[in-house]
Amino acid sequence: MKAESIDISKTNKTNMTNMTNMTNMTVKQKPSNSFFNRFSKGLKNYRTNKYLFILLIPTLVYFAIFHYAPMYGIQIAFKDYRFSRGIWGSEWIGFEHFKLIFQGNNFLRVFKNTLIISGLKFLFGFPAPILLAILLNEIRINWFKRTVQTISYLPHFLSWVILSGIVKQFLSPSIGPVGYIMNALNMEPIYFTVDPSWFRFVLVITSIWKEVGWGTIIYLAGMANVNPEIYEAATVDGANRFQKAIKITLPSLVPIITFVFILSMGNIIHDDFDQIFNLMNPGVMQVSDVISTYTYRMGMVLMQYSYGAAVGLFKNIIAIVLIFLTNYILKKVSDNEYRII
Repeated sequence: MKAESIDISKTNKTNMTNMTNMTNMTVKQKPSNSFFNRFSKGLKNYRTNKYLFILLIPTLVYFAIFHYAPMYGIQIAFKDYRFSRGIWGSEWIGFEHFKLIFQGNNFLRVFKNTLIISGLKFLFGFPAPILLAILLNEIRINWFKRTVQTISYLPHFLSWVILSGIVKQFLSPSIGPVGYIMNALNMEPIYFTVDPSWFRFVLVITSIWKEVGWGTIIYLAGMANVNPEIYEAATVDGANRFQKAIKITLPSLVPIITFVFILSMGNIIHDDFDQIFNLMNPGVMQVSDVISTYTYRMGMVLMQYSYGAAVGLFKNIIAIVLIFLTNYILKKVSDNEYRII
């Protein structure tokens, strides 16, 4: 009887194991229903959060009207556009305007200026919000921290029309504080906004000054999610504040930094038109004329709308390629952990 009971128990265990394996195989063999599962899950999520989706409608309408609907006019880049004929009535000329882009010496100079200015802004401007956010996170006096944040945010809400006037007055060698200090030190006056050797430096510094505070918001939000017990454990182990910032705070920001890095790569070709247009002058045209100002001048001033549209479309294509290329490289390097596409 004992032998039979042992055999029966072994048989039951074997049957249970086989049933478990068959169940696992059945679960693994359901990829065909994955779409329907995602769809039903998304529908359930919509029903649960339908009011949040309703709040999203104005944003979707905004993008549809002001960002997607204007894409209808992209076709003028491939036409000899005339006001009298309209978009549909203008003659198709294919890629003639794109050929003219590479045949002109002015565009090559403009393209070079765009890469240099945007590259310098990216090189010095990308790490600036990260460093400021880490420094703000280390401040323990709340009222001082809030004051510094408010002061650093303020320039973001001012247009370049206003800020350009402030910058020109501030850097003026005759009436500005910088010129006053240089005169007091018996130094030769420097015309920062007129001297071509200094103008790009002014663009980079003022761009960082305007956006560095606003850029810290996303990093401070990421730091708020770090478990305080990790810092306490590091303190017990004898780590100082600098070591905790390097070993704990900075690694916790890697996903956010990667996300912002991918988007920033697309902006390398997208120069800041408002800043450059309001600060530039004929004396610095050779080093400050970028794609956006060139497009404006060709399209709006000289009324070569088709050529201007071709230049703008060319710039956007490069930006999209940079985003996908950066995302692809990071996907390979980081084993698919940090990517947006």
